[in-house]
Amino acid sequence: MSAAVHPVTSHLIPHYPRQSLNGISHNAAGPSVMPNASPVTTRKRKRAHQYTVSYSEVQEVDSDGRLREVIVIEDTPPPPTLSPATTHNGGYSASYQPPVYSAPIRTRAAARAEAQALSSSSSSVVTAPAPKKRKRDHQEEVRAPAAKKLAASSQQTQVLAPANSWDSRSAAATDDTAKGSSCDDKEGHYIIVPDDMIYRRYRTVRLLGQGTFGKVVEAVDTQTNTRVAIKIIRAIPKYRDASKIEVRVLQKLKERDPLNRKNHICLVSELLGMCVYDFLKENDFAPFPRHHIQAFARQLFGSVAFLHDLRLIHTDLKPENILLVHNDYRVVNVPIPGKRNGATKPKRILQSTDIRLIDFGSATFESEYHSTVVCTRHYRAPEIILGLGWSFPCDAYSLGCILVEFYTGLALYQTHDNLEHLAMMEMVMGKMPERFARAGARSKPEFFKDGAKLDWPKAKATRQSKKEVRATRPLADVIPPTDHINKQFLNLVQKLLAFDPNQRLTVREALAHPYFSLQIPEEV
Repeated sequence: MSAAVHPVTSHLIPHYPRQSLNGISHNAAGPSVMPNASPVTTRKRKRAHQYTVSYSEVQEVDSDGRLREVIVIEDTPPPPTLSPATTHNGGYSASYQPPVYSAPIRTRAAARAEAQALSSSSSSVVTAPAPKKRKRDHQEEVRAPAAKKLAASSQQTQVLAPANSWDSRSAAATDDTAKGSSCDDKEGHYIIVPDDMIYRRYRTVRLLGQGTFGKVVEAVDTQTNTRVAIKIIRAIPKYRDASKIEVRVLQKLKERDPLNRKNHICLVSELLGMCVYDFLKENDFAPFPRHHIQAFARQLFGSVAFLHDLRLIHTDLKPENILLVHNDYRVVNVPIPGKRNGATKPKRILQSTDIRLIDFGSATFESEYHSTVVCTRHYRAPEIILGLGWSFPCDAYSLGCILVEFYTGLALYQTHDNLEHLAMMEMVMGKMPERFARAGARSKPEFFKDGAKLDWPKAKATRQSKKEVRATRPLADVIPPTDHINKQFLNLVQKLLAFDPNQRLTVREALAHPYFSLQIPEEV
């Protein structure tokens, strides 16, 4: 599922109130208590009745005579258009030839036989992408590599919702059933088999990616002869439950975006290009041209502002969750910094800057339960690390980190330790404001000393950790204000990376920043 840019007029929903560190927001109607202002205690997730999704549960008998349960969420089919991510060659990439549909649909018996063979041996067709080389927080759950992730434009996503898996592979979504099903592996993941049929309509092609939630596969819609991506949730209760929460988020987006088409527990969407992180990686982490960064930023801020206007916080903004619509690029030779002999190296320049924001699995309604820790480490705001509660400003902070990564090609913060992370933030942005630091010291006294001073380095800090913090440069060195474009870009990022969320620029305000009115010439 992705969010397109839909500017929402201010009269629809007022701007969210500024959150103060003591949990009181101030607006025209007077102070009101913010639900997430203090560290969150464990409690049951609240369900808002106005966001529930209507669906019907039916039972079907598959071709093997086995009974399966299906949840059907009514929606209209996607329009029969080709994915703009493909290299146009009859609608498919050069490496892919559309299957001929005159042959009989393969049976589940054949699928199970091939699945058993594949589960015991590796296959290039179903091998997940290699994990990327970023530092990871050892205590955090390892996330899926993002070679290609499920994406759905708000114009093209359809709803299909098998309750457990697509058929008798998981007749009941329990660990025991998942382990006992010949079409699921012992982890509850659906075993992907090329040319398998899903929901009597989608013929699988290959695995695109795998993560904690399940798998994403490329498939062909046999009704429209178009390529799609299908997100298949693991046959484990907690992941099924989490996916139903995502349904509510997508339903809310559809209420304000009527052309949106969506599905669950299977999300079927148009097939887009690679994620921005993978493009950076394949481009040897070369930064994007400045005019491309502005185009990316305008779309991202528009999408996130749309979410915020609907009282939704994305909570997991990062380059892996931003997909290119088109992968096409041209190659230019650019000078190698520090080389005096005129040596050059190739650099990929995108032909199109169209992008889509994806992955609403962690999106949270402002008025509902807020888990204590959100956001992937590299893009996590300081108020989250300090347990001060979080709201819309955490998305703004993540966007600031993403913009820096677009500009340099590398993540701004390379760390997996909370105190080290805070120390790096102070190297980038200067010392924390005293008021914010005192609030942090009350919440996390182990990170502070002498009242409101960050306790870094501690005696147990390693030499390497100290070295990495010292190597972290101030933001004005990362984005040198050498011309008017960089000065405005630096100013925007500084306001997004402010320590105090109460002083941070909102995403809607960021769209009005002078940076977006600049005419940036094309460059490489």
